[in-house]
Amino acid sequence: MLDFVGIEYGESPASAIAGAVQVAQTLDDSGYRRYWVSEHHNMTSLACSAPELLIAHIGAKTSRIRIGAAGIMLPNHSSLKVAEMFRTLLAMYPGRIDLALGRAPGTDPLTAHVLRRGMVSDPAVEFPGQVGQLLAFLGEGFPDDHPYRQLVAAPVVDERPELFVLGSSAYGPMFAAANGLSAVFAHHMSPDIAFDVLTSYRRDFTPRFEGQQPYSAMSVLAFASDDEASVRDFEAAWTLTIRNIRQGKREPLPPERVAEFAASAEFAATRNVDGRMVTGSPGQVVRKLQEMKEHAQADEIVVVTPSLDRDRRRSSFAAIAAAWRSAS
Repeated sequence: MLDFVGIEYGESPASAIAGAVQVAQTLDDSGYRRYWVSEHHNMTSLACSAPELLIAHIGAKTSRIRIGAAGIMLPNHSSLKVAEMFRTLLAMYPGRIDLALGRAPGTDPLTAHVLRRGMVSDPAVEFPGQVGQLLAFLGEGFPDDHPYRQLVAAPVVDERPELFVLGSSAYGPMFAAANGLSAVFAHHMSPDIAFDVLTSYRRDFTPRFEGQQPYSAMSVLAFASDDEASVRDFEAAWTLTIRNIRQGKREPLPPERVAEFAASAEFAATRNVDGRMVTGSPGQVVRKLQEMKEHAQADEIVVVTPSLDRDRRRSSFAAIAAAWRSAS
């Protein structure tokens, strides 16, 4: 599950983070494999600008589930610092840490400029080198003549986080395939190309070491409930959220605005017109997710459920898990 750590209308960031803990605990109890948080900046509607801190906090409040970032937007950071942060997390929670890498800024151009200390950079050009440095700091090592050879990403631990490369375009899975890395593709952002790029990833995968197999996941917007009104509210909220993002608005949505839109003729005429959302009863949602998983030749589905109502989200997660177990 991928969590944006949304701040609901009228609540404090502290309440949102406490709510994220409750969500993670629901997932832990329900048998989910992973809880991931995103990295976004300059948004008053989200509390995920420091995913590494959220991982540390949530790790202390859960017992089994893997925890990680999806992702760390690598152009915003030093590869050495990322290695240090995630080795520290591994020292705190051995065997439970994931690290998915993105090359997008996770924000607007001005904020990206500030995060990168004003440096003029081209993430598309620099990303491969940054990933290479990160892998070296995490244990693969530098060549003997490399100037960073003497550096150590402390604390030194015996394992590395489970690594993925994020993508919402063809680049991420292509990069992962060429470099023998696991891939995660954002169907929730680019549903029109998701299946093609993930099947291409598996076809074109080049092992990084002998015996390695491709491994992929696909994130999907999903909400399960037997209550039609709850399903309609979820779809309306996400539609308005995307509209606001495109208009440069980053504030929490008032619930009354969602209810008004959910009852409108405009919403009825365009409801889930692009098939981006998988919604309905738990059984319906799980059947569709499993079909999508097979079509994409993916190893995992990442459930994405941004919503105004955290209790509804938790109920949906638990219902999806129960239906998935029954279907399996």
